[in-house]
Amino acid sequence: MVSESCPLTLSVHKDKEKLFEDLNGNHKIGTTNKGIGPCYEDKVGRRAIRLCDLENADELNKRVDTLLNYHNAIRQGLNYQMVKKEEILKEIQGILKKILSYKKPVWRILNDFVKEGKKIIFEGAQGTFLDIDHGTYPFVTSSNTVASQAITGSGLSSNAYIIGVVKAYTTRVGNGPFPTEQKNEIGDSLFTIGKELGTVSNRRRRCGWFDAVLVRQAVQLSGVSSIVLTKLNVLDSFDTIKICTSYKYSGKMYDYLPASHSIQEELEPIYEEFSGWKENTQGKSSIEALPINLIKYIDKLEKLIRFLKTYFNFYPIKKILASLKMLSLLYKILL
Repeated sequence: MVSESCPLTLSVHKDKEKLFEDLNGNHKIGTTNKGIGPCYEDKVGRRAIRLCDLENADELNKRVDTLLNYHNAIRQGLNYQMVKKEEILKEIQGILKKILSYKKPVWRILNDFVKEGKKIIFEGAQGTFLDIDHGTYPFVTSSNTVASQAITGSGLSSNAYIIGVVKAYTTRVGNGPFPTEQKNEIGDSLFTIGKELGTVSNRRRRCGWFDAVLVRQAVQLSGVSSIVLTKLNVLDSFDTIKICTSYKYSGKMYDYLPASHSIQEELEPIYEEFSGWKENTQGKSSIEALPINLIKYIDKLEKLIRFLKTYFNFYPIKKILASLKMLSLLYKILL
């Protein structure tokens, strides 16, 4: 089912995103060119076409007029080909019947589930520091990605148990600040062993050491209740492993990520080094079975991010959610 108030991402949004990315030249944000950003702009600008608008032809015509008044004004100013109303209506008509079949008052259904005692799991789409308010602005996505967004978007109350999912190292797709990035053999190894390609864009992810400063801040921003640490086995072959414990900039120490982009780009990571465990850990499912150096690594991470309840695994999160064992664990946590 799809919320009846869901805005539609259309071809004009993809066109606008690509157009402005091209205009940015060497200062591209690094978007996926799927039109998500411009769609959010239209939502906030109160000109978006929503799923519920498709049921009424007169309303749909008005909404398309409003949408094109804005987009064609921009296109005209940039000497870009104008869009005809008939083109947008044809695009919508091609999907109208199918997507209307999914239209539901999702907020009401979810609240009914809660009243019936059912458990609901929300899966977030992106990392905390791609958040439009709390992330590495302007190299962020167009929405909020902190845990509270699931509550805002779904219409549920804030009575939730929040599970933070984090890799045993750090990755980023696209441009933007990345204090612990390793532009060397270490980064190449993390990329290769971890198979780090972007889910949507299939772009190579930038890779670096675990950043405890960012994770600690993310835990606070999202009110995380417990941590799931993933892909630990990617580090199995490393002789030495580093954790970023703080930053340094212009002689000043930081235990958080400053908001200023110019400072973020110049932060010097301060590391603590650990001896690697040099042992195949994939498939191990208990603390007792882990090598001592890995236990020390996990213990240090918990202390640095000021967390006491960490679950670990050796797979990407998609495999966790597909695992009956992990779903059983999540169910127990949520009870």
